[in-house]
Amino acid sequence: MARLSSAQRRTELVQAALRVIDRKGVHAATTRAIVAEAGMPLASFHYAVSSRDELIRDVIAAVLDNERTATLGSLRPGSDIRSTLRSGFQAYFDLLVSAPGHEQALFELLHYSLRTEELADLPGAQYAGYRATASELLHAAADHAGVHWAVPIDDVSRLLIALTDGLTLGWLADRDSEAAARTMDLAADVIAALARSTPPELA
Repeated sequence: MARLSSAQRRTELVQAALRVIDRKGVHAATTRAIVAEAGMPLASFHYAVSSRDELIRDVIAAVLDNERTATLGSLRPGSDIRSTLRSGFQAYFDLLVSAPGHEQALFELLHYSLRTEELADLPGAQYAGYRATASELLHAAADHAGVHWAVPIDDVSRLLIALTDGLTLGWLADRDSEAAARTMDLAADVIAALARSTPPELA
């Protein structure tokens, strides 16, 4: 195996952990299972990260970063706010369909951390990351569409997350993409109704 930097090993371990969780669930993602998946000796794990729990934090951050990149990349200047939101939902949904195990892993990791004293801060941090990404998306969407939000952005972010969580769980349960499309249509309608046109002099 080629000599890798600590950062490169850490990245490979994150991806290996995701693959193990994807196939077998969080509880199967032991340190030994992760290094075996990555094709590394056990010593490499402790060279790159201090603990399995620390790696779990990196796994969550990696999935969130993929979501952020996909949704922000879907925005197109000049689109109306409803179309912009719908495109963001679709970009997220396409990512969900391409790697359902990743989103399922986030839900599993949330429940795991709620029951793990060493990770007691992780659920709050996980959802703070969701809100930060949602807020960034909503600010960007409003700028592209020339609107502003009529209610506090944090409240809109929480609504967006609640709708996205419901969309995700519903699709993971029934894999009905047509129903999911209708849900995304309604979700875009609901959130767009909270936007107001920004006067040109304030844009």
